[in-house]
Amino acid sequence: MTTVDVLVQMLDADLPLPAYAHPGDAGADLCARIDVTLAPHERALVPTGVAIALPAGFAAFIHPRSGLALRHGVGMVNAPGTIDAGYRGEIGVLLVNHDPAVAVHIKRGDRIAQLVIQHVSVAAFHPVATLPGSHRGDGGFGSTGTGALL
Repeated sequence: MTTVDVLVQMLDADLPLPAYAHPGDAGADLCARIDVTLAPHERALVPTGVAIALPAGFAAFIHPRSGLALRHGVGMVNAPGTIDAGYRGEIGVLLVNHDPAVAVHIKRGDRIAQLVIQHVSVAAFHPVATLPGSHRGDGGFGSTGTGALL
C-alpha cells in the first residue's frame, strides 16, 4: 500500500477526521454533520463537514457502508460518488433509504460512507470508424449467462 498526502479542512471541528477503522482498510470513514431521517424510499444529501485537496493524478470515491445497507437498507444514489482533484467544497453523501416501510434515523457523528483515494489516469480519446475485435465483442448486460460456474 502506498501513502498519499491529502490536505483536509474540517468544516466542523467537533467531528473526527476521516479515519481507517483497521490497518489495511481501503476506505476511511466519513461521518454525518447533521441529524437526518430518511423516510422509506427517501433520499437526502448529507454533509460530512470535510473538504479535501487531492494532488493531481488522484481522485476520491465515496462508497456506501455495507453495515448501513445490511441493517437498514441505506445505500447511495450515485455510488460511488466521485471527488475530482480540483474540488474544494464540502463532501456530501447522497443517501437513500431502500426500505419500503421503515424510516432510518442518521445521527450527527454516525459513520455514513467511506472515502477511497485512488490514482487515476487521464485518457486521450481517439475517434475511429470501427473498433478492433475482442473475445467478448459487443455483448453486454447478461451476455455471459446467469448459470452457476461450478
